[in-house]
Amino acid sequence: MTYQVLARKWRPQVFEDVIGQEHVARTLKNAIKTGRLAHAYLFSGPRGVGKTSVARIFAKAINCQQGEPGVPCNQCLSCVEITEGSSVDVQEIDGASNRGIDDIRDLRENIKYMPSSSKYRIYVIDEVHMLTLPAFNALLKTLEEPPAHVKFILATTEAHKVPVTILSRCQRYDFKRIPAKDIVAHLSRMAADEGVDIPLSGLGIIAREAEGSMRDAQSLMDQVISFSGRTVRDKDIADVLGIIDRDVVFASSRAIIEGAPERCLQIVDQIYNYGYDIKEFYRVLMEQFRNLLICLIAPQNDLIAVSDTDKEEIRRQAEMAGTEKLHLLLSFLINREEDLRFTSHPRLVLETTMVKLCTLGDVLSLEELLKRVTALEKRLTGAAAGLGDCAGPEPLKDPGAGWPSEGTGDHSGEGSRSPKEGKGKGWEEFLAFVAGKSQVAHSILKEWRFVGLSGDVLEIEGKGESFSSRYFEDPGRYRQLRDYCREFFGRDMDVRLHTHGQAMPGRSRKTPAQAAARVRGGEGKKAIPKTAREVLNLFDGHMIENDPGPKITDDIGGTIDERNA
Repeated sequence: MTYQVLARKWRPQVFEDVIGQEHVARTLKNAIKTGRLAHAYLFSGPRGVGKTSVARIFAKAINCQQGEPGVPCNQCLSCVEITEGSSVDVQEIDGASNRGIDDIRDLRENIKYMPSSSKYRIYVIDEVHMLTLPAFNALLKTLEEPPAHVKFILATTEAHKVPVTILSRCQRYDFKRIPAKDIVAHLSRMAADEGVDIPLSGLGIIAREAEGSMRDAQSLMDQVISFSGRTVRDKDIADVLGIIDRDVVFASSRAIIEGAPERCLQIVDQIYNYGYDIKEFYRVLMEQFRNLLICLIAPQNDLIAVSDTDKEEIRRQAEMAGTEKLHLLLSFLINREEDLRFTSHPRLVLETTMVKLCTLGDVLSLEELLKRVTALEKRLTGAAAGLGDCAGPEPLKDPGAGWPSEGTGDHSGEGSRSPKEGKGKGWEEFLAFVAGKSQVAHSILKEWRFVGLSGDVLEIEGKGESFSSRYFEDPGRYRQLRDYCREFFGRDMDVRLHTHGQAMPGRSRKTPAQAAARVRGGEGKKAIPKTAREVLNLFDGHMIENDPGPKITDDIGGTIDERNA
């Protein structure tokens, strides 16, 4: 007897046998039971997921003479002929080879004839997107209003290539990729029935290579059984299918995470000598880092199609790398993929990429960096306090700048209020309060110097051209700082920001007293640098405007100061 391949032998014969397309099978079965049959259907989806098989089952179900509605008996003459492909009432047309307008004209002529022995004449046009535009146009009217005894089933893997005029005349059913676990379960039943001993890990490899296609999985399993016989091992599957060994993939990701470029070069040499496709290995490596990242982001979801043993190793490597580093490594691999795709030296590009991945270094999140900076500042502060007098002279400060003590404050309207939380505390207490709200804002404010607090106006000064001095230029961040001040002081506050003695424009309003003091200090005409202001405050000095006075012209047209003339 002629051998029949597994993909044909195990082809589903009833709707219940269809794997992974329950939504389509249930809808069609209910439509047959209730008599709500459309004149045209469009089945779209990836290859090998059951489009043509469901079309045959549907044809048998509506033409079956003995079975229940929606359940073909597979024993009557009509069911047997459709199963064997010899029925004259059910014709399967290859859209790739019968794609011209003349073929569609012949079809239009034939549909006028009544079925010979069945209830309906059914035309299954496979790969319908291959028809030419004139052929589609010739099919439009017939597809919209066919004779009552004719049903059309169009199947395609690229529904976007079908004209919208055709789509609007059909009931569309989208077939999905079959989950890997469903493929493994079905292959396990097939192996048990065929008397083949194959481990679940091997079935998982086949299901992963099939990429959601049951037909591809059955064909691959048929090939493996032909190679290994009745007992199949994982190594046999990798050898016959040319699949890259999982141990090599795990060794590659481990070497990259641990930063071992010499091991990466050895792995690339091993892959090259084994004859593996470099570009295929790169794809597998990208999938490996995707699995590592998924393991940390969604560990409970079944998004990784690997064995339990591989899952443990994936989890261990993922925890070793961390989410931030895996994000960086995967992004780098994705960005360099185009270089490998168009190069004539794929081995060189792969070696360069893997060595670069090893040298990217550890990546820390912003929160972790802030924690480390805070810990370092605490250690430096403790070391400076232990030095005592050897710590050096205290830097110059503005004698007039001070934080109000308990019982002091502005009495122009606020003094009558009851003290709020935070009243009478120092600058360090305010920083501690902000740290409880935002670690980022706290780290920025630590770079600023407290200048003074007068009534409802808080003045602080930044460090010139540093990043922290520009942090509060953003309106949203400035409003956030004012909200912190209002919550700490218990009243609305104005925050005046300075950078080296210069007030940032548009940040706060100035009171008349502050404007007068600024003019008396010489700042109304010319801004005083920070260092000069500190020296003036130290010696209780003041700025005198230097007026050079009127000038005279000498004999050669130059200018001479009158006081030196």
